[in-house]
Amino acid sequence: MYVAVKGGERAIENAHRLLAHERRGDRDVPEISLSQISEQLSLGVDRVMTEGSLYDRELAALAIKQARGDLIEAIFLVRAFRATLPRFGATEPVDTGAMQVRRRISSTFKDIPGGQVLGPTFDYTHRLLDPQLAGAGSPEAPATAEPLASMPRVTDILGRDGLIEPSPETDADAPVGDLTREPLSFPADRDLRLQNLARADEGFLLALGYSTQRGYGRSHPFAGEIRFGDVEVEFYAEDAGFAVPLGAMAMSECQMVNQFKGSATEAPCFTRGYGLAFGQSERKTMSMALVDRSLRARELEEEIKAPAQDEEFVMSHSDNVQATGFVEHLKLPHYVDFQSELGLLRKLRAEFFEAASEPLKEAAE
Repeated sequence: MYVAVKGGERAIENAHRLLAHERRGDRDVPEISLSQISEQLSLGVDRVMTEGSLYDRELAALAIKQARGDLIEAIFLVRAFRATLPRFGATEPVDTGAMQVRRRISSTFKDIPGGQVLGPTFDYTHRLLDPQLAGAGSPEAPATAEPLASMPRVTDILGRDGLIEPSPETDADAPVGDLTREPLSFPADRDLRLQNLARADEGFLLALGYSTQRGYGRSHPFAGEIRFGDVEVEFYAEDAGFAVPLGAMAMSECQMVNQFKGSATEAPCFTRGYGLAFGQSERKTMSMALVDRSLRARELEEEIKAPAQDEEFVMSHSDNVQATGFVEHLKLPHYVDFQSELGLLRKLRAEFFEAASEPLKEAAE
């Protein structure tokens, strides 16, 4: 660390004070509150909760404020805090089919049971800066519709005709891996892959998902269904002998429908890619679903030839906290290492030029 440098400890303390000063900004501007961050920068809060693996809007807002808006640093802060929390158990699997839907669309069928619910989205905006937002006033709020409950899944329409692979049935008593408590190993089952993708950097997944659409592991996807809303969370209470509700979480879910040409034992059918994240995180869940489907190449006996199909490549490089640590450690002192490299380079150059001069000496003689 830079503490080893003369005066380094005092310099670091001053850097901390300077950081706090820069974080606060102009004192004539009112300080931003956590509720303002949570309510008005909600999509940033949703990303920090998802990739930080902790559903707590206030803590995510605090992390964003502390990190000066650097979402990866905020994710790091949330994960560090999460690691200090006691673990009382695991909740029951959430039933997204019973979601109180605020937004729900499908690109596979125009008319779907329950209808298309556009909800809050940037999809239909003109991407022009809105000068009204620069002022103190706000546009008049529209009347909000009540969430819609128990909307049937679009993929069930295909499932009834046997045109899509069945949704995987899992044994409720089977152990589920936990990347936060166990080291990653390969090959990885789908439960661990989905955990990894849920915590993965959104930009990394977006790039990989985009690569599959450009032919690097082509699977020709359709957005079967994207839904956003509130899902009830339950915890099995042993004393009571039944599951009790703890509350509701806002979540986004994407089910991607992909082509599959079949194999020696399987008829051609559609296959699934899946994404799930906290809050309104559509781009994240869509990217996650695209990469999830690509990572099923081994399971579906497809040739693995693209980065998005290589689970070791994807899972080993997707974590932004780990990637940030490895990249940013280059800012730490490497004086001894560099001096060693410098000395070796000078020696090699001296040997090179000495060898190059030998023919000239022989010609002169």
